[in-house]
Amino acid sequence: MTMKSDLHMREIKQTEIKQSIELLNYVFQVNLSINKDRPFVTAKSTQFNEGSALGWFDGDQLVAQILNLPFEVNIHNRVYKMGGMTAVGTYPEYSRHGLMHKLIYASLEQMKKDGYYISYLFPYSIPYYRQKGFEIMSDIVEYQIRDTQIPYYDEIPGQVRRLSTSHEDIKEVYHQFAIHTHGAMIRNEISWNEKYQEDYWEEKFIDSNANLQAAVYYDEDGNALGYMFYRIMEENFYIDELITLKEVARKALWNFVYAHQSMVYKVYGKTTGNEAVAFLMQDSEIKQSLSPYFMARIVDLNGFVKQFPFSKESFHMKWAVSDPLVEWNHGTFDISSDEEGIQIKKISDELSDEAVQMTVQTLITMMLGYLRPTYLYQIERIKGDIESILLLEQIIPTGVPTFVDYF
Repeated sequence: MTMKSDLHMREIKQTEIKQSIELLNYVFQVNLSINKDRPFVTAKSTQFNEGSALGWFDGDQLVAQILNLPFEVNIHNRVYKMGGMTAVGTYPEYSRHGLMHKLIYASLEQMKKDGYYISYLFPYSIPYYRQKGFEIMSDIVEYQIRDTQIPYYDEIPGQVRRLSTSHEDIKEVYHQFAIHTHGAMIRNEISWNEKYQEDYWEEKFIDSNANLQAAVYYDEDGNALGYMFYRIMEENFYIDELITLKEVARKALWNFVYAHQSMVYKVYGKTTGNEAVAFLMQDSEIKQSLSPYFMARIVDLNGFVKQFPFSKESFHMKWAVSDPLVEWNHGTFDISSDEEGIQIKKISDELSDEAVQMTVQTLITMMLGYLRPTYLYQIERIKGDIESILLLEQIIPTGVPTFVDYF
């Protein structure tokens, strides 16, 4: 296809939301009913108003787009501004012309200017986004429990109450969870609205239209210590989200599920890949599957490293980082830490053989703790001397990201 001369990139206006939804529906083959279409369009319209949307236009026709949303995440107990990429799509006849490549570059450039050092996205194609510098940073576990396997715990104090999904106690429990949990979203209004709109199970059970419900656990002193978002449909119990601050809350909420045993045949749930679901069950012979979930990317290596909470106060090393998309992250960097803090300096645009060599996507999955340096070295995703690899093990905090959101 020959590109037309009036093809241009610019911000997408709020009045052009209809074109944006039509593009998403076409690209992802979303077949929405009239009843579902209205809230979907409303949610996306709100997101476009709160985020930054860029698109390629052929004349006045939107042909490719990307939306960036303002979020915050907990990275090893340090809060980072995170740019969430979503609503990514290009009409097939305009593909293979580098339009999305340029949109992602422009998005990262704007994020860098706005002080966003990291970006997350839910990938429609992991190989594609790896080519753009993203890498897997979290997994999701789906599990299935028979009614006879639902655990029950004796003598659990406190009580569980069914409340509105937007109750302030739920938001406070999640906030306390997020500020102490590596990888978690520090939810703002956009992410909470997405949580209420999300219907994860409806993609798997199309005929259902059950509404999201909430159950909150309170201890004997009236403190909210955990909650569960759930749905009951077609004689099954679906757990959308289970967040607890103490073990007693987990047990109490599973007792709540057990109370529905006569109403349901199976319990379906989803949680992060680093939660030992089967181990925590009294009957561990449950069905579960593990899948890659979200991907992450370093937007600005300089800013990301300066803010990163390294485990060791004093160190010095060099990284040779290759970035397939943005030039400011590509090159050899001198990194050190002392009593004055973290210093990072780009000493060359070339990749030095004397430095630890890795791609920007390997760097982010290592820094977030999804995979450790020694393992990445073993599978040849990192190259360097063994002393440097062992130093990386010492300076990078342990802990796999916990991410339960979607956007």
